[in-house]
Amino acid sequence: MKILVPVKRVVDFNVKVRVKADHTGVETANVKMSMNPFDEIAVEEAVRLKEQGAASEIVAVSIGVAQCQETIRTALAMGADRGILIETRVETQPLAVAKLLKALVERESPGLVILGKQAIDDDCNQTGQMLAALLGWAQGTFISKAKIGDGKAEVVREVDGGLESLVLKMPAVLTADLRLNEPRYASLPNIMKAKKKPIETLTPEALGVDVTPRIATLKVEEPPKRKAGGKVAGVAELVDKLKNEAKVI
Repeated sequence: MKILVPVKRVVDFNVKVRVKADHTGVETANVKMSMNPFDEIAVEEAVRLKEQGAASEIVAVSIGVAQCQETIRTALAMGADRGILIETRVETQPLAVAKLLKALVERESPGLVILGKQAIDDDCNQTGQMLAALLGWAQGTFISKAKIGDGKAEVVREVDGGLESLVLKMPAVLTADLRLNEPRYASLPNIMKAKKKPIETLTPEALGVDVTPRIATLKVEEPPKRKAGGKVAGVAELVDKLKNEAKVI
């Protein structure tokens, strides 16, 4: 079975995000970029499935600028076999990404697609669900456990009320949650080997997909700074402030 793992290049989670001076977005120039943490978990799960003998090949795919090759190389160093870059300078939104991945699935014929439940830059949490709908495949979102075999996927997913167990018919789309696993660190020998693994470059036009954005960002602003606290003389004054100033009671 072949596994397709989409990986996104985002601002590193350790970096303090700053809004651009013109309020059109967040600053990415001269900022450390890395693989989306949830996608790292997805890559790790795919590698573990291959180590268990449930998968024969792992294909890492990224969509974006040429620098996304670095993100693919990270996935290759973790254990993916080859990479595909769909190169575009257009800001790709969830529906466009799902359509590109659908075209790639039809081209590569994987038995499973594993991706992070959301990206930490836009927090949309839409791509996996849209891809499953476009393909007509079963989907398991927010998974914290997965067992693949005998043409089915047994998954445990995190929901508001606790945990939900599902049995999915393959092929399927899975989106990884935080507790699915702990990604491994790529060893130096694997990093060196990753440099020799192939990365194919495609374009949205070659896949027949229009990636023109459907949603426009009007303005990006930082949240207002928290106001300083104050002291009250007693319970009566506290209740008065909560009632008349904060208006929470």
